[in-house]
Amino acid sequence: MSTAVAPARTLRAGTVLADLIPASRARDIALVVGGAALTGLAAQISVPVPGSPVPVSGQTFAALLVGTALGARRGFLSFALYAVAGMAGMPWFAQGTSGYGMPSFGYILGMLLASTVVGALARRGADRSVLRTAGAMALGSAIIYAVGVPYLALATGMSFGQAVAAGLTPFLVGDALKAALAMGLLPAAWKLVGRKG
Repeated sequence: MSTAVAPARTLRAGTVLADLIPASRARDIALVVGGAALTGLAAQISVPVPGSPVPVSGQTFAALLVGTALGARRGFLSFALYAVAGMAGMPWFAQGTSGYGMPSFGYILGMLLASTVVGALARRGADRSVLRTAGAMALGSAIIYAVGVPYLALATGMSFGQAVAAGLTPFLVGDALKAALAMGLLPAAWKLVGRKG
């Protein structure tokens, strides 16, 4: 009787979680559409913030998770599909809104850029350990705010300080919780994949 243990799955450098599904054009289309749909669903988990036109939602978490799991190219395409469909009238932005005239639209533009950046970082292994995942999520969140807060100020006529108070400060605790969730989910997914190899 043999007691040999199957070797752990070896993954080539630059692999993201979505690459573990056998490659095909249908796979890529399904992942892009699925990522957009997941973001649209997560955006409906939304809570208004008193004194702010920007709600707390699951949208930012989904954008960063989709980018990380799909990689930069598919993450960008997925979020671009989400943004374009929402601008065209699909009511799947936070609180069931659509269009591009809302003061929080800058956050959506920031999420498009952030999903691409965290996807590129995931290709370099940023989703494989807790600390690297924390760094990727922090950078992604910073990108979202770097675009969203100035857009909020311009769209509403707020000063930059007012925009920070209304569009950044109230969200920091929630972002820390979302980052902690990602820090648990992504490295755990890679460990599970390694065990099944």
